[in-house]
Amino acid sequence: MDYNREDEQYGPERPRRSKRGYFLSSLIGVIVGAALMAFLLPYWTGGGHGANSMNTNQNIGSAQVKTVNVNVNDAVTKMVSDVSDTVVGVLNIQKTDIWGESGEAGSGSGVIYKKNGNTVYIVTNHHVIEGASQIEISLKDGSRVPADLVGSDRLMDLAVLKVKTDKIKAIAQFGNSDKVKVGEPVIAIGNPLGLEFAGSVTQGIISGTERTVPVDSNGDGQPDWNAEVLQTDAAINPGNSGGALMDISGKVIGINSMKIAESAVEGIGLSIPSKLVIPVIQDLEKYGEVRRPFLGIEMKSLSDIASYHWSQTLKLPKGIKSGTVVMGVDAFSPAGKAGLKKLDVITGFDGHKVNDIVDLRERLYQKKIGDRVKITFYRSGKKKTADVKLTEADRLQR
Repeated sequence: MDYNREDEQYGPERPRRSKRGYFLSSLIGVIVGAALMAFLLPYWTGGGHGANSMNTNQNIGSAQVKTVNVNVNDAVTKMVSDVSDTVVGVLNIQKTDIWGESGEAGSGSGVIYKKNGNTVYIVTNHHVIEGASQIEISLKDGSRVPADLVGSDRLMDLAVLKVKTDKIKAIAQFGNSDKVKVGEPVIAIGNPLGLEFAGSVTQGIISGTERTVPVDSNGDGQPDWNAEVLQTDAAINPGNSGGALMDISGKVIGINSMKIAESAVEGIGLSIPSKLVIPVIQDLEKYGEVRRPFLGIEMKSLSDIASYHWSQTLKLPKGIKSGTVVMGVDAFSPAGKAGLKKLDVITGFDGHKVNDIVDLRERLYQKKIGDRVKITFYRSGKKKTADVKLTEADRLQR
């Protein structure tokens, strides 16, 4: 019968062992004990696997792993200290009454990106300065200097300002937004809710790249453009518009533009990537506007037109359920010269299907001034094509 240790003292008397038996038992015990000590000793002295996990240098097979301690807080603090002066406040001043009195209509942020002598260039959002009769820049020391509008672009929501001052020393550097990865830490700097919170810094990560959001660029209530943006969870609030989204090295990878403002949505800020910002500000500096090809038509998405007009007015075949309807044509425009007319329905642009006005505009702006394109359209139920030579957009068409 077997007994456990608690019951052993109550068990029957066992026969006595011989001295030889005691010797063998003792010898075996010594051998087992020595083996056990040899196994456990490295752990007690810090030489076992548990101790290795705490070492700075570890040997795992043939590879050496180094544990490096990085103080991220110190790196971020230093970076912010180095670049915070490159973000300024932008004040939109408008006339408030018939007597010509002016007042602040709103404020935003801007990024200093270029300096030529005492002339300083600042990029901000178009919507920050839209409608302004005067623009002022608020510097970190609280002083204000008047700014001139070099040019702006509603479609990309960007504007370039310039000021003459010897107070500005720091200049921001652009990074490459194409190299940004999801999960990468970023810093947003701007003036949320006005100048009272000037120079506010928020930290987050890149939540998504190459996001597209519908934009109503002409204010008619219908999206007519898909803006490509970076998505971040760094807090971006009203007043942050035009401020900088920076990588951990302090390079500007985006210009903060918008936040999805819905009660059920939190932590979604959007920033115009630097790869799109740079060519726009170059055009604005050089021409005062962004030069783009245009067709010279007024247009509307087929999906925005009552379906009974598809067959009754436009006389479209039953299989045509998407496209862009020509609502008007400038006779001297590229489209007018190519023979397009009112109520033509464009379904193809240079070999690509056109679903709506957003599609058509995106395809158009991928082309260059002077390019020739083939447009496929329907007129009174018949499929036609037109060869169009693109020219520079008229000021009235922008």
